Amino acid sequence: MTHPVFPLRAVTALFLERQHLTRPRAHRLTPARLTRFVEDVGGLQMDSINVLDRAHYLTVWSRFGPYDRARLDRLVYRRRLFLEYWAHAACLVPASMLPWWKRAMLDYRRRHTGWSNWLRRNTKLLALVTETIRANGPMGHAEMEARRPRSGSSGWWNWRPVQHAIHYLWMTGVLTVHSRRHFQKRYDLLERAVAANPAAEAVSSEQFLRWHVERSLHAMGAATELDLSRYLTYPRLPPAARRSALRAMVAEGVVTEIAVESLRSRWLVLTRDLPALRRAGRRRTVSDGTTLLAPFDSLLWHRDRVSRLFGFDYRIEVYTPGPKRVHGYYTLPILHHGHLIGRLDAKAHRGARWLEVRHVHFERWLARGAAPAAGWGEVDRDRVMTELADTLASLAAFVGADRVTLGRVTPGRLRGPLRRALTSSGTRSAPPSPPAPEP
Repeated sequence: MTHPVFPLRAVTALFLERQHLTRPRAHRLTPARLTRFVEDVGGLQMDSINVLDRAHYLTVWSRFGPYDRARLDRLVYRRRLFLEYWAHAACLVPASMLPWWKRAMLDYRRRHTGWSNWLRRNTKLLALVTETIRANGPMGHAEMEARRPRSGSSGWWNWRPVQHAIHYLWMTGVLTVHSRRHFQKRYDLLERAVAANPAAEAVSSEQFLRWHVERSLHAMGAATELDLSRYLTYPRLPPAARRSALRAMVAEGVVTEIAVESLRSRWLVLTRDLPALRRAGRRRTVSDGTTLLAPFDSLLWHRDRVSRLFGFDYRIEVYTPGPKRVHGYYTLPILHHGHLIGRLDAKAHRGARWLEVRHVHFERWLARGAAPAAGWGEVDRDRVMTELADTLASLAAFVGADRVTLGRVTPGRLRGPLRRALTSSGTRSAPPSPPAPEP
């Protein structure tokens, strides 16, 4: 059977469209736009690292530019447009998809049988934690700790079992994250937290499996089977079950097999997305604008896919010992008009209102003035400097910095053009201070 053939550029263009990066930072944040974004990508990953800003705040800035974080928090924890659960990793997922995530919650105990012995020993503890929160309202680990009896640490107040109980009750849908204080979770009963946003009953396991495949394909536009297994990684679906669902969806005409020029893998696309993929291939520009991506951005969830589509090899070096890091502690890929052209390592000094750009590392093809690694299009280096300077000014405004300092640039000959572009953009700068110790 002959399958429709699409250029790699079309696959990349639709991927960027679904990731809301066709015109980065061109539209202001609204509840409707944020909801559509998170629904399209499947989840907004959260992480505790705060060297520049929290990952989910940065990911939203990448699409919408500077905004009020408190407003985002209100949309999450007051209006309940989203809830915290596990999708790729810990994520904000749309409340509109609660019936499907409820199925993942209900099936958690069946999938994770390693809890069996612990559950047999701690049945009373689970009930007591649940009833304590039911009676006292939202509580975090600190409030739980405050209820520990003064003498001794015996009984259910032993700290580690309580942590396990809360985690289990969250993953099984008894509890949900009600709010955060200084990024610390406070839990409430799920049924009480979402009472103002009633959802249908949980879907069946079969419906969830097909939905899981459909959501991953929607978020990526077109994907290989490996891509599907690495995008929404929770729950870990048995490969045979995913393949069976895909076969059924192909047989029913819901999914179509396609070929991608220059790539041998079997690619899949939702049949309803074939017109969108054709339009993406005809689009004059794949993406219009420049932005920075947080290390945990959904565009980067499957880094091998990023390499295939963009010719860009990215590794998170947060957990790499300082002397062994190549690009820096918290490096943000630079997306410029549909190409990943480099990365930069930055740190926000909040007390000093200072954004320190420690290292900007441009891709070799850009530094040489060669064709982009993605294999299509061309990049104007002068425009790169101008738009990257504007992007850094936007990031500085978002993190509350009054000035930006530029440290190392690789290759070094591009430091002058970038520094001049920063000056021309009106960004207040200063000579780089001695580098701070690596985190």
